[in-house]
Amino acid sequence: MAQQDKDSLFDLRKERIYQYIKSEGYIPLKRKELAVMLDVPKEDREDFEQILDQLLAEGRIISSKKGKLMLPREMRMVAGTFLGHPKGYGFVTAEEGFETDIFIPSEGVNGAMHNDKVMVRIVSDGDGKKRPEGQVVKILSPGTDHIVGTFESIKGFGFVTCDDKRFTQDIFIAKGDTMGAVDGHKVVVKLTKRPEGNRSPEGVITEILGHMDDPGVDILSIVRQYGLPGEFDEAVMAQTEKVPLEITSAELESREDFRNWVTVTIDGDDSKDFDDAVSLTILENGNFELGVHIADVSHYVTEGSPLDQEALRRGTSYYLVDRVIPMLPHKLSNGICSLNPDEDRLTLSCIMEIDRSGNVLSHRVVKGVIHSHARLTYSNVNKIIQFGDPDLSKTYEDLVPMLLDMNKLRQILNRKRQKRGSVNFDFPESKIVLDKEGHVLDILPAERNWATNLIEEFMLICNETVAEDFFWQEIPFVFRNHETPDMEKIATLKRILRPFGYRIKGQNEVHPKEFQSLLAEIEDKPEEHILSRMVLRSMKQAKYQPENLGHFGLAAKYYCHFTSPIRRYPDLQIHRIIKEALDGKLTERRMSHYDHLLDAVCRQCSSKERLADEAERETDKLKMVEYMEERIGEIYSGLISGVTSWGIYVELGNTVEGMVPLSTLEDDFYEYQEEQLQVVGKHTGRTFRLGDEVWVQVVKADRDSRTIDFAFTEEP
Repeated sequence: MAQQDKDSLFDLRKERIYQYIKSEGYIPLKRKELAVMLDVPKEDREDFEQILDQLLAEGRIISSKKGKLMLPREMRMVAGTFLGHPKGYGFVTAEEGFETDIFIPSEGVNGAMHNDKVMVRIVSDGDGKKRPEGQVVKILSPGTDHIVGTFESIKGFGFVTCDDKRFTQDIFIAKGDTMGAVDGHKVVVKLTKRPEGNRSPEGVITEILGHMDDPGVDILSIVRQYGLPGEFDEAVMAQTEKVPLEITSAELESREDFRNWVTVTIDGDDSKDFDDAVSLTILENGNFELGVHIADVSHYVTEGSPLDQEALRRGTSYYLVDRVIPMLPHKLSNGICSLNPDEDRLTLSCIMEIDRSGNVLSHRVVKGVIHSHARLTYSNVNKIIQFGDPDLSKTYEDLVPMLLDMNKLRQILNRKRQKRGSVNFDFPESKIVLDKEGHVLDILPAERNWATNLIEEFMLICNETVAEDFFWQEIPFVFRNHETPDMEKIATLKRILRPFGYRIKGQNEVHPKEFQSLLAEIEDKPEEHILSRMVLRSMKQAKYQPENLGHFGLAAKYYCHFTSPIRRYPDLQIHRIIKEALDGKLTERRMSHYDHLLDAVCRQCSSKERLADEAERETDKLKMVEYMEERIGEIYSGLISGVTSWGIYVELGNTVEGMVPLSTLEDDFYEYQEEQLQVVGKHTGRTFRLGDEVWVQVVKADRDSRTIDFAFTEEP
């Protein structure tokens, strides 16, 4: 039996044993009793013991003092991930059974460090207003043993202050373990001893990244802090080198030839890898024939190969402020997989007939080959379709009729999506402009226009069409699910909206149309940006899953990610499944293989997506702090974006956010009123509310904590 099949069988048995222990009729049993009950043959006893050890190590089951195996909940315990807080306490995100995080007071942390997987005993249940509380009873597995920080020497030995303040203790570095680091060096530390009682953790410096003031070291520190991938290893590069630079005639067999179709890519000015190309013709019956042609990455990245394993490990490409860490090597992502102009390229194409009401009447998903006619940019396309730019219209005169038809279809699709209740979040995202040394030159709003919306609408309709098609084929698949929000969070949102005079209908369930109506109502109001963020925070996080649960935010019954296989692994995974289905190779054995595989793939991809989001936010935050360092004393207008018992958060027009600490408001004693989401002066009655427009002066910008302090001031 091949190793992959052995692993699959082992995992299948493990899941069956876990489901048996989880079943309603199960009575806690000792190991030997469970083996007898499950009729485990003697030759499989070693595997059986290993499975139980793994389930115990993962915290999915526990063993009582008498050795009886059961679910943690039977003893008011739960496994989860510990999230540290700079003030010493923390929270645990439970793997199952709890919708909200569990609060862990500082005395209940018991040596757990940020991102550790832990077992928690529940001390008190939540009541809707108050979170459940617990204490860590066991560290199941460390979150990391490598931490990034700043070195400070003291008489030959030293301490490292962690960049991530959720690691609350400095790490002691013994003499001889410093690698020659000096004060101010950014370093990577390998933990050798975890904290115990009042004793600090200990470690050994394994890498010196450079001095904290050296160009690029700040972002490199974040790359290491989040454990983002580095260079591709030898096996991956060896496979990459064997990838051909051109397509052979043999590769075109059994593919639909779209090379005579007018296809174009439309992307940002600085894009280098092109996942998707689009084509459009008007049929004789007046309907649109939209082609969405996606790079056939799975042709080159075969299942189980070094390239595939590394792509899954990365899960996604990471777009940091000064660099991109790609999911695939550049030879693939910018070369043979990229739909570059004037080159033959292999695709997986979705061709849709769409009527004038935006309904997809018919479609086909096929293996294809295209020859992109032009590499267009959002800015140029927008100048043509929105403003009729004469110079650009002349330059691209052969393409202008198609682009104008595309804009008509964009409007139709957008209207249809709005009508069904799809929620649009148009946040002013930032574009941070750097010089060659990585210093911030400017912070600008990112480009959002008709052209970006055009590609967005085409990708959305394609993703929905593909998801619905393969759902009804009843084959293993990866869906992009966005579940209905928790009513607790909706209740909080209603409380936030009340002072502004807005409301959301629905007691036990809420429809996306309610959010859409609200966002339409607050459009162009001063509080729009702040309340839009609050609406977003009330929603659940979208994730990848093998079963279809629908997409609440898009008001879509079926949704998947099909359109970006160069930079997202889920897209690559479903391309592989789709092609097997198209080729008639999706046998019962292959279906079983995917049934077993996809749950782990989905968990990995969802996890890496969250990691990428967090790392990208952190690099943006760091550069915003650096930008404001140069502007201490300057005055800006902004909106109050948050109120808490410790401070008032203000967001400036350039999306930079800072805080006015309550302790610095000396004209009165200010109280935080949680129900009204406001801070009120006890004697003067001066009030600061969410969404209020205020003037602030920049007082402090701290790179270490990545925070900015403001002070309220008068309009200049």
